[in-house]
Amino acid sequence: MRRMILAVAALVLAAGAGAQEGPWTLSQCIDYALDHNITVQQNELNTAQREIELNTAEARRLPSLSGSASQNFSFGRGLTADNTYANTNTTSTGFSLGSDVPLFQGFQIKNNIALSKLNLAAATVDLEKARDDIRVAVAQAYVQILYDKEILDVALRQVDIDSLQVDRLEEMARLGRASGAEVAAQKATLAQSRSTAVQAEGTLSLALLELTQLLELPSPEGFDVVVPSEESLLPGLLPLPEDIYAEAVSVKPAIEAERIRLDYAKTNIDLAKGAFLPSLSLSGGIGSNYYTSSGLGSAKFIDQMKNNFSQYLGLSLSVPIFTRFSNRNNLRSAELSYRNQELQLENVKKSLYKEIQQAYYNAVASQEKYRSSEEAARSAEEAFRLTSAKYEIGQANITEFNEAKARYLEAASNCARARYEQLYQSRLIDFYRGRPLTF
Repeated sequence: MRRMILAVAALVLAAGAGAQEGPWTLSQCIDYALDHNITVQQNELNTAQREIELNTAEARRLPSLSGSASQNFSFGRGLTADNTYANTNTTSTGFSLGSDVPLFQGFQIKNNIALSKLNLAAATVDLEKARDDIRVAVAQAYVQILYDKEILDVALRQVDIDSLQVDRLEEMARLGRASGAEVAAQKATLAQSRSTAVQAEGTLSLALLELTQLLELPSPEGFDVVVPSEESLLPGLLPLPEDIYAEAVSVKPAIEAERIRLDYAKTNIDLAKGAFLPSLSLSGGIGSNYYTSSGLGSAKFIDQMKNNFSQYLGLSLSVPIFTRFSNRNNLRSAELSYRNQELQLENVKKSLYKEIQQAYYNAVASQEKYRSSEEAARSAEEAFRLTSAKYEIGQANITEFNEAKARYLEAASNCARARYEQLYQSRLIDFYRGRPLTF
C-alpha cells in the first residue's frame, strides 16, 4: 500500500513539474526539452562514463598495492628432515604486502590518458550535437503549430463568412429575393467550411501532441505556444553562404567532433608505436610466515613472524623482439584509420557547406515567396471586399461571391505558410552561425 501511495505521488509530481501557466515561448520549450529529453540524458550519462574512464587511465601512473594472507594444513605421511617418512600434521600461516610501480611502458600510459581525454571531449561535443538536434526538432514542431494555428484561424473566418451568407440568403428567400436552391447551395458550402475547420483543428491538435512528446510532457492538455510578434516575422538580410560557413565551421559540434576524432586517430598511432618499445617496472614487498609440525617443537607465533620476516625488491624489463607482426600491423591499421578520419572530416565539412547552401537558397526563396504571397493576399482581400460590396447591392451573384471568398482564403493560407516557412529558414541560418534559436 505504501509503495502504491509513493508511486501515485511520483506521478502527480511529474505531471506538476510539466505544468506551466500560460503559453510557452520557443526558448522555454527548448530549455524544457534539453532538461527532460531521454536522448540528451543518455548522452549526459555517456559523458559521465568517459570522465570515469579518464580517471582510470590517469590512475595507472600510481603504484599498485596488494596484501594477502594464507593458511595451509597438511595431513598424512611426508618426508622428514632425516630423510625418512612419517605421519605428521603441519600448518603454515603466511602474510605478505606487495607493490608494483610502472617506470616506463613505452609511453602507453601517457597515450592512453590522451586518448581518454579525447574520448571525453568527443562525448562532450556529441552531447552538444544531441542538444542541437533537439533544438532544431523543437523549433520545427513549434513553427508547425504556428502555421496550423493560422490555418485554423483562416478556416474559422471562412465559417463565419459562410454563416453570415446563409443567414442573409435565408432572409432574402423569406422576402422572395433568393431561391431555395441558392440557400441550399450556401448551406452546403457552410457544411464544407465547418468540415475544413474541424480538420484544421485536428491537425493543430496533432502538432501540439508532437511538440509535447518532444518535451516529454505527460499530456498536451492545456498546452499552447506564444505567437511571435509581427516584427519578428519580417524578413531580414541574409549573409552569403561563404560567410555563414566560415562561422559555422568553427562552432558546429559535428565539425568539432570529427576534429577530435582526428586527434584521437593521431594519438592512436603514437600508442601503436609505443608497443615497439621496452617496458620497465619496479616491484617490492614484505612478508612473513608461521609454521608448526606435529611431534616437533615450534617457536612462538610472534617469534617466528619476527624471524621469518623478509623483503624483496625487483626490476622487470620486457623487450618486444618478435610479436608475430601484430605490432607492425597495429601501426599500419592506426595509420589507415588516421587517413580515413582525415577524409571523414573533409566529407563532413563539405556536407555542412552543402547544407548551408541549401538553407541559404531555401531562405532566399522563402522570403521572396513570402513577399509575393503577401501581395497576393492583399490583392485577394481587396478583390473580395469589392465583390462583397457588389454582392450587397445586387451587382454580383452568390457564385461570384464564393469564388472571390475562396481566392481570398486560399491566398491567406498561402501567405501564412510562406510567413512561417521564411521565419524558420531565416532562424535556421542564424542557428548555423551559432546563434540561439528564438523567435
